[in-house]
Amino acid sequence: MPPVNTARKITVEVPAELLAQAQRATGDGVTQTIRTGLKLVAASQAYASLRQLRGKVRFAKTAAELKSDR
Repeated sequence: MPPVNTARKITVEVPAELLAQAQRATGDGVTQTIRTGLKLVAASQAYASLRQLRGKVRFAKTAAELKSDR
């Protein structure tokens, strides 16, 4: 896989309505909208791993203690 800071120009065919819908959601242009979508896809694996930990991690402090510690 190439280094993270190296950009790569690609050509992608996407349905016009899907792109328009995504651009409305982001409020950005085509390039930034595609980048945002790719970041979300890349992060989805991390989110899935965190969801698998739900209920399996015990904390030393309760939620109330954490809130009062602010």
